[in-house]
Amino acid sequence: MQISTTPTIELHRLHRLFGSTHAVNDISFEVHRGQVYGYIGPNGAGKTTSMRILSTLDLPTYGDAFVDGFSCINDPDRVRRRLGFMPDYFGTYANVNCWEYLDFFARAHGLVGRERSQALRRVMAFTGLNLLAEKPIRGLSKGMKQRLCLGRTLIHDPAVLILDEPAAGLDPRARIELREMIGQLAADGKTILVSSHILTELAEMCDRVGIIEQGRLLATGTVEEIQRQQSQASEVRVRVLGGAQALSQWLGAREDVEKIVLDGEYVNFAHAGVREAEVELLREMVVAGFAILEFGTHQTTLEDVFLQVTRGYVQ
Repeated sequence: MQISTTPTIELHRLHRLFGSTHAVNDISFEVHRGQVYGYIGPNGAGKTTSMRILSTLDLPTYGDAFVDGFSCINDPDRVRRRLGFMPDYFGTYANVNCWEYLDFFARAHGLVGRERSQALRRVMAFTGLNLLAEKPIRGLSKGMKQRLCLGRTLIHDPAVLILDEPAAGLDPRARIELREMIGQLAADGKTILVSSHILTELAEMCDRVGIIEQGRLLATGTVEEIQRQQSQASEVRVRVLGGAQALSQWLGAREDVEKIVLDGEYVNFAHAGVREAEVELLREMVVAGFAILEFGTHQTTLEDVFLQVTRGYVQ
């Protein structure tokens, strides 16, 4: 999908103070149509506070947030029509089944007649709850309850979705199925802001991430972009036939290589360069006459980047 030039979600110089605590401190970022943006940080970092402001459930001390071009401060009604918010905890009602629960929220959003019936059938089918329509909510598993909450979030067909810890407490199958649903929603053009502590899940589903700590946005972009922002060298492991010592000496003369360690036929080192530079380095090794059997770069994970950027501070 081609990314639009106009952001669907925009936080602009957002601040939120609670007494002397600066819960959200000058945060700005954008998310475009069809993108999944992962919002990560330790507990108390300011994720939920900024998501609540974006969802018109709280007001910033100063700054603003926009959904589909409308201000969350000046146009909250228009924002709510375009946005679906899935909180990390949601209440249910005693003696209510899945259909009745979703029907209640459809009515709350002003859906009537055929429009409401179509919305209910669409959401029940997408979330896989159509076979559980008459089942009381109290009898649902954790995974089915999360599907129900996602259905409630989707009932008015919003353009923007805010998902706060949607995979918390789910078993592996339920997490995989939720990830697939989020991917389908993005492919359908939804803009999705999702927070999670399960970084491996975010890495697989997100186009971009933002890392927040103590209310400040420390880094934003793809995992590779953030790695470059942090000037982190790549970890390279090379296996060479009968020339590890000579290769280590050859590498030691280069300015873009450091931390060289010999391990039998393997030479491990840190390389300060982008992917293209690694390709050129391998070519130069071969031209220099080294018999390279293996050449691999450690793939930086979202967990690696998170640990590089954050310091474990709390407030």
